[in-house]
Amino acid sequence: MKKIMFLMFLLLCLTVGACRQPEPAPEVPTVTVTPTSIEQSVETVTKEEPVELTVYSQVSGFQGEQQGWFAKVLLDKFNVVLHIVPDLPEDEWKEKGTKGDILVFGSDGEVYRNAVAQGWLLDWEENDLMKKHGAYLAEHLHKALEYNRSLTPEAGGVYGFGHGAADDWEEIETILYYWDIRWDWYKKLGYPEVKNLEEFAAVLEKMQLLARAETVGKEVYALSFWREWDDTMVFYVRSMVSAYYGYDEFPFGFYDTETGGFHGALETDGPYLELLRFFNTLYRKGLLDPDSKTQTYEEALKKLENGEVLFSLFGYAGSMAYNTNPHLEGNMYMASLIPEEASPAADGMSVYGGRRIWAISADTPYPELCMELLNWFCTPEGRMVCEYGPQGLIWDYDAEGNTYFTEFGKTCYWNRETLLTGEYEGFCYGDGFPQINNVTWNINAENPDSNGETYNQERWKSNIPAASCAMEQDWREYTGAQTAQEYVNGRNHTVIPAVPYEEATPEGQLKQAWETVAARIVEGSWDAIYAESEEAFEKIVSEMQAEADACGYADCVAWCEKEAEKRWELEEKVRK
Repeated sequence: MKKIMFLMFLLLCLTVGACRQPEPAPEVPTVTVTPTSIEQSVETVTKEEPVELTVYSQVSGFQGEQQGWFAKVLLDKFNVVLHIVPDLPEDEWKEKGTKGDILVFGSDGEVYRNAVAQGWLLDWEENDLMKKHGAYLAEHLHKALEYNRSLTPEAGGVYGFGHGAADDWEEIETILYYWDIRWDWYKKLGYPEVKNLEEFAAVLEKMQLLARAETVGKEVYALSFWREWDDTMVFYVRSMVSAYYGYDEFPFGFYDTETGGFHGALETDGPYLELLRFFNTLYRKGLLDPDSKTQTYEEALKKLENGEVLFSLFGYAGSMAYNTNPHLEGNMYMASLIPEEASPAADGMSVYGGRRIWAISADTPYPELCMELLNWFCTPEGRMVCEYGPQGLIWDYDAEGNTYFTEFGKTCYWNRETLLTGEYEGFCYGDGFPQINNVTWNINAENPDSNGETYNQERWKSNIPAASCAMEQDWREYTGAQTAQEYVNGRNHTVIPAVPYEEATPEGQLKQAWETVAARIVEGSWDAIYAESEEAFEKIVSEMQAEADACGYADCVAWCEKEAEKRWELEEKVRK
């Protein structure tokens, strides 16, 4: 469910189209591309004829010769021409192997492991290949390489690494919880201090009184949510636990990533029941939309967009939906306000990399060149060029090491049909991107050639836009942050390490109990949220605990505790 939350606001906004003749591009001075400051192990290729390498990529939709500016970069730097083959049927991978050079597997599963077992892939440690020709990746991706070794321990070697890796497990991949409030109302209240949930509720109550007094004809609530995403617990309640305590969600409770402990959903005085009580308090104070139990996500979102809701835990159902041009023009704004004692959970990046595997064919006549090419892909220069284009023409670093787009680069990035200039003249920017369709470093990983920035252009200082309205500027001045990402990074938060944990599937009698217990917890939770008194709340919770116990709740918790132990062992390896 956490992934569904995140995917709600990830939209593909750039489309690569066929080149049309655009208006003349602005002239830019000829720029000499400056080599990266990180020492590289790339050897100059001196062959008169270009070396043709075949890349089998199971994740590419392109077939043919790599074209455009990236083809020129590879030709100039390595004297290499790439031919991309988008896929082979799995039976051919299993039965025949491949005569290609560089390989990209879509998964580290059966096909990849069979390729290792059959001897189709090159061992990167053989004859010190990686040490001699892949020094940068060997040094900086050592955890990803060791994880690759663990995938096929019987083979005894390193045969590649997974895509999208990071070198620090504590780097934040995704902000899950924004704690968005109506900042314009909060400012009118005089910025009251918010240390904990009790003070947060008090602020919401004051905001509601102020908003209702100044908004004629609107029934304004502090919070409005929905039930269609409920599973083993009420979605919004369990999310609030994760947003406040930093615990990760488990089927019938919460995993504490800092201790490895598990808190069952119905644990007396546990986090779930505490937050259930919090929402009941909001309801009894008239702060919770009474339609929350019956309405859909779209209906709740519409109320927020209409200014009828003052708080949202999520950015996609908060600031991202509310901060439209009409609201900004009226100086109405939603922004993050995290209680001081909260420690929101945030997804960390994987030091092991993802499941798309970079590998080299055992049959290639150019193992050294293949390794040098992959090594360059892993350098900051290589990662940046693959992502954005030639350094100096499209992007560069300023005197302080901050990353920026050149003026011409801005034109290219926002209009990918732009024709390039200088030594890349005639190439269409959008047509030149690598067709392998795989990456080395995570886009949000830190770029060591920069001044602490990441590879993601959205997080560059140079690309942070001016405040959209006076209220946003006020929020920036109050928090000292320019973006929500920076704000969360600067406050207490709990990073959930990315580990190769795969949750088991309950079977047999446990599966039957699972569904019954889940239904009882969800219904009982909603009844508790809408309890009309504290006494009624306690009675409903006691009944829910008793009925869940009778249905097999203890067995469900025992299963979760075993899974938590497995998760803890994996996380401990990451932290070492």
